[in-house]
Amino acid sequence: MTLTVHHLHYQHPDRQPLFHGLSFTLNPGDKAALVGPNGVGKSTLLRLLAGQLPPTAGTITTAERPYYVPQHLGQFDHLTLAQALGVADQLHALHAILAGDAAPEHFATLADDWELEDRIRAALAPWQLPPGLALRQPLHTLSGGEKTKVFLAGLQLQAPGLVLLDEPSNHLDTTARARLYDFIHTTKATLLVVSHDRALLRQLPLTLELGPAALTTYGGNYDFYHAQQATQLQALQAQAAEQAKALRQTQQKARAVAEQRHKLDARAPAQGAKKGLPRIVAGHLQRQAERSTAQLQATQASKINDLADNLHQLRTQLQARQPLALQLPASPLPPGKLLLDAQGLNHAYAPGQPPLWPAPLTFQLRAGQRLRLAGPNGSGKTTLLRLLLGQLPPTHGQLTRAPFAALYLDQEYSLIDHNRTVLEQVQRYNARHLPEAELGTRLHQHHFPRERWLSSCATLSGGEKLKLLLCCLAVSHAAPHLLVLDEPTNNLDLPSQQVLTRAVQAFTGTVLVISHDEVFIEEIGVTGTLEL
Repeated sequence: MTLTVHHLHYQHPDRQPLFHGLSFTLNPGDKAALVGPNGVGKSTLLRLLAGQLPPTAGTITTAERPYYVPQHLGQFDHLTLAQALGVADQLHALHAILAGDAAPEHFATLADDWELEDRIRAALAPWQLPPGLALRQPLHTLSGGEKTKVFLAGLQLQAPGLVLLDEPSNHLDTTARARLYDFIHTTKATLLVVSHDRALLRQLPLTLELGPAALTTYGGNYDFYHAQQATQLQALQAQAAEQAKALRQTQQKARAVAEQRHKLDARAPAQGAKKGLPRIVAGHLQRQAERSTAQLQATQASKINDLADNLHQLRTQLQARQPLALQLPASPLPPGKLLLDAQGLNHAYAPGQPPLWPAPLTFQLRAGQRLRLAGPNGSGKTTLLRLLLGQLPPTHGQLTRAPFAALYLDQEYSLIDHNRTVLEQVQRYNARHLPEAELGTRLHQHHFPRERWLSSCATLSGGEKLKLLLCCLAVSHAAPHLLVLDEPTNNLDLPSQQVLTRAVQAFTGTVLVISHDEVFIEEIGVTGTLEL
């Protein structure tokens, strides 16, 4: 099914503009990724396309209403499973007919779909949702991953021609992600997908990049797009180097001309007297020379200003495109030191309940290792992390912990205090008592301009929270021995994922990670896996 967007404008209720004149077309069967930094408006654009928001101006044309799988931020918690699947009215009509109500409107609503309940069960089953789910059950009783699975199950029920997916792989375990990738690969529907999951983006043969001023189409998947970005970055770097060289040469030429004119001007009176020129003629010639010098200097200054402005613009573009390179403090522990020793470890949430894991856990974690905790949603990965960090006591077995400092990065970056400003958050970690000017320099290095220092931490994106937390570590004495990562890439845009990946790659300590992002797991060099 074709989707056509023409000259789309949108401004927030506070009249802050977001889009201006966006135009693009998706043809039947196109499968496109929509990428761009956090905050640029990708989710808002999907909501506009889904009809959940009215555009300020412009048109959105499609033959039927798209099927929309949203990010789950609690806004759909009031819906039942049947409502989320889009079959609540049909299901009500079916039950009314079976109860003996032969009203014509029930038959019209059901549209002869007598096998509706069987089709619902068939759509839900492959997503491995908990048994016994009731279709009248509200979504707020489900986990984030389970909510997403319900909406994804609706794809089979509705068989739409146009599908909009907003971060569909967030919170999904490895098995569910594989099923999602298979759907994307095999479906005949037109797809537009917002995602920071690079494995998913590689399944989509078309990439649309949404920027502050325009939407750019790349005729290839994420790898093609990434290569094009690298080529553009190299071209910008070459242009910046050429502009810097031209600026230096122009400045040198201006200095040389100024020195030459200064010497000529200094010799002019003596030469006039030597040639026997009248004083009035010599003065006129000197004034002409001075005017010529001033004009030449003005021309050179204008050229220097133009070159400097161009260079500033190119460097601004480079800063926006180049991934930020930040490092975590080095761990002081020697490699191989025993940090954790679990023997027959298990946990029961309440007395009398069965333990969480069918087989007790026995393993060790030593300094320098990079261990992944793997398993399906609900297998107890986060609970195990809390046990290992001493936040929960084990109810079975033994856990021996050596003294060590751990840094826990969850997907919400909960170490960031939302009640503080950006500057206050950094000051809180300033154990080295650095002056405020130095804190400002560190914030600038972590891509926080002065106008953001007084912003509330609650307004920061996931990527900004990551950069702020790394800045806090840079001004503190904290040197973690153990880095604990719990689905750290879920709320990060692609540039921020690169920041995190490079920081973890360079970290010299021990890493304990929960992640279903296979690309991230490969890039950070995981050395072992504990399967739950």
